[in-house]
Parts: sequence; C-alpha cells; structure tokens
Amino acid sequence: MIQEPHFYAVIIGSEILDRRREDKHFDFLSHALKEKGFTLFASFIIKDDKELIARTYEMLKKDPAAIIFSFGGIGSTPDDLTRKIVAEVFCDGILYRHPQFEKDILTRLGERAYPHSIKMSDLPKDTGLLYNPINNMSGFFLDERYFFMPGFPEMAQPMIAEILCKYCPQSQPSFSKSFIAEVGENRLTSLMMLVSSTIELSSLPMMNDGCPSVEFTLSGRDEQEIVKHFKLFTDFLESEAIRYRLL
Repeated sequence: MIQEPHFYAVIIGSEILDRRREDKHFDFLSHALKEKGFTLFASFIIKDDKELIARTYEMLKKDPAAIIFSFGGIGSTPDDLTRKIVAEVFCDGILYRHPQFEKDILTRLGERAYPHSIKMSDLPKDTGLLYNPINNMSGFFLDERYFFMPGFPEMAQPMIAEILCKYCPQSQPSFSKSFIAEVGENRLTSLMMLVSSTIELSSLPMMNDGCPSVEFTLSGRDEQEIVKHFKLFTDFLESEAIRYRLL
C-alpha cells in the first residue's frame, strides 16, 4: 500500500445534487477510514455526466498517492457510465466480459440476464471483483487502489469494509491537540507561521455571543513535535491573559 495515501471519494449521482436522494456514502466512508487511522483527502459529488466523470478521474489519476472510492454508475442502464469511462481513463478503452461476473449474473438471473443485465460483467481490463452480499452483483477494482462500487449504500458499505480489511492496513497513530480561545485568529497568525510543515494545522474562526473565538488544532504523527508547537500557542494565550479551554 502507498505509505501516505490520499483517499478520494467520488460520489456519482444527479439524484443527490437535485435532492431526490440523500448521500450516505461520505459519512460511512469517512468514519470507516477514521477507524483505521486515515482521513479523506477530498470528496466530490458529481452529476451523471460523461465528460465530468472522466475529468474527475483524470485529475485524481495524476496524484501518485491516490486511492479512489467511487460510487454509482456501474449498472446496465443508459445512465450508468462508469464502467466505460474507467476503461477509457485507466485502461485501454475496451470493456471485456469478466467470466466470473458473467457466471454470477447468469446464476442469479438466468435468461432474464439478457439483453441488459449481463452487460454489467463487461469490465475494464484486469479488474478484480468486490463481493456484493445483497445480490452478488459485484463492484470492481484496478491495481488495488481504484475501487468502483454501486450507488446503493447497503451494497457499497460491505465493499468498503472488504477494501479496508484487504488493501489498507492500519495507519500509523496520529496525535492531535486542540483548544478554543476567546480571541480572533488574526492574533495567532504569526505563531501559525512557525508551525512545521509536517504538522497539520486547523484554525476555525467563530463568533460566541458576538465576540470572536477560534477553535485551533494541531495534528500529526510525531507526538513530541505536536506538544512542542502547541505549547507556543498556550504560552502566548496565558501571557496575554486570553481565556481558552482545551478540547
């Protein structure tokens, strides 16, 4: 597995954007990643639009650390565009009949598989299958890092569990320290400039009863480094008699 992976969610569905359906993939995936010590690098909700889907995949493919979880568009109806686009972006542009998936579809549907459902077994070159415990209509993956799942959450969620178990070992532990201070974040900006680039910094300004406050967090792999930099901020708050509380 990539040492410092960038996890991306691509959620395909015009029905989510126009509010006919509510997205459930983001919450489940982000929580599942957190349990393994990971976080999402970015998440996209996009229309069932061929050019947009292709551009999104092309962009993510350029990231050498990308691991993609893509949801939707792998069925056999005219608006299911994902399989062909994946073949064009990641492979040779051709869909090949996957023998095991073909067998699974025929076992479940028999002659009813023709002429449409059987097309779900036409997949990009050298794909592996992701087991679907609901109806055995598989998802698929490439290179153990690009994963393509159905839009139905009850089908995709077991696939996410399988992916994280097989292909994403536990991450190294991450440490974080946080406070909320009764101060505008501009008072802390100079100190923020001193924080090492190896530390992730989050500064969230807010208003409490009309007064500026900030929720501030440092996180990273090196606990001692986090503690050292965090102390710069708490020492400043105390020297300026600025009220704060640790989270």
